[in-house]
Amino acid sequence: MTTAAKAQTLIGLYEAPEILRVVNVWDVVSARAVAALPETRAIATAGHGVAASFGYDDGATPREIMIDMVGRIAAAVDVPVTADLDDGYGDAGETTRLAIAAGVVGANVEDRLRPLDESVAAVAAIVKAAEAEGVPFALNARTDAFVRGGGRPVEESIADAIHRGRAYLDAGATAVFVPGILDEAVTRQLVEGIGERKVSVIGLPGALTAAQYESLGVARISYGPLPQRVALTAVQELAASLYAGGVIPSGLPALN
Repeated sequence: MTTAAKAQTLIGLYEAPEILRVVNVWDVVSARAVAALPETRAIATAGHGVAASFGYDDGATPREIMIDMVGRIAAAVDVPVTADLDDGYGDAGETTRLAIAAGVVGANVEDRLRPLDESVAAVAAIVKAAEAEGVPFALNARTDAFVRGGGRPVEESIADAIHRGRAYLDAGATAVFVPGILDEAVTRQLVEGIGERKVSVIGLPGALTAAQYESLGVARISYGPLPQRVALTAVQELAASLYAGGVIPSGLPALN
């Protein structure tokens, strides 16, 4: 498929009645392993995971390194790829242009609770850049209303997320990503306030299941840095076993 066709496919996955489940990857080999599963409809990169693999703190990966990696991932799989592009690196429009040139057809870009007018301008710049490239880019505009809300009452975070989310959709975003451990009551309010099939969530320990979020009208669920954490735990446990006299398990699939 062309880049534009992949982008349209990704938008269709957001709009479909079934929740879009994306298992986040951080390099080519993890992307290929996930893409090999018949259930995989799209690939999402994890900014935290990419940063960790290069030795950076989350949010500190240089743009050129991030674009290079997400481009390598996009070239390695056939399904649409949506990338975590942090906060847009100070020029969300140009970052989007570079991502599209690398084969990426969607992105998360976070607001970090900056003033609303600045955040809306970033969304508009992303949409404008994508239109100039002829690609219906699937922007999953992230609001940090919960994760950066401090100790404020949850009702204030809900209202802020809805206010920002509506503004981002009005500016052309495809969906609104609201990370945090969202229970049924909070999720229901977010969907009612932002829109059916317009809210994106993260699957964290203590959160609802994908099926439960789907029943509430959520469009997408991703898993952030947790798949990488599971993989690293397996490596560390294997190392501990080998140091203790163990052996490599038999029957391993050749995924690398």
